[in-house]
Amino acid sequence: MKHNHIFALTLAVVLLTAPATYAQFAATGTTTLSVTVSAEAALSVTTSTTTLAALGTIFNPYTGTTNLTYKIRTTQSTGTGSVTLKVTSDFSPANGPSVTTPPTAGDALTYTCTAAAPATGCSGSLTASTIASTSVATFGAGASSSNAGNAASTVWSLTNDPVYRTGSYSATVTYTISAT
Repeated sequence: MKHNHIFALTLAVVLLTAPATYAQFAATGTTTLSVTVSAEAALSVTTSTTTLAALGTIFNPYTGTTNLTYKIRTTQSTGTGSVTLKVTSDFSPANGPSVTTPPTAGDALTYTCTAAAPATGCSGSLTASTIASTSVATFGAGASSSNAGNAASTVWSLTNDPVYRTGSYSATVTYTISAT
């Protein structure tokens, strides 16, 4: 009989100290949602082909506009961001304009830019490069665009050199956006 009492007492202690799993169910329950909002950036080049054309008198520069839409969010106190461009494929075929090796000294592909707030567009006229990325827009700390995105553009100017042979030439420009 003594063993039965010890067994019953041990069983009672185990049952009292065991977690009551059935007690976790109730008519309501809650959870805490947690999210970390990070710096992000994205862009869309809305002008898929930018046609450069000479307007006005002969040998005026070839000009055209590339439109962009950007979305950005930078870190509140220390964030920065930028939109840059780089000529990733120079004009081809040969014997026309060239960013890397222009046929005449002084020939250049240049651009100016505009960008809706919170961006600051590039300052003045910049020369495009196949070697380094160049500025289109910059962003400071706590910058945020609208959900639909904000507008930016580059207005191109290409020297109209008489030594260019007639024909169609094309180059590829790659835009990049970043945010911290």
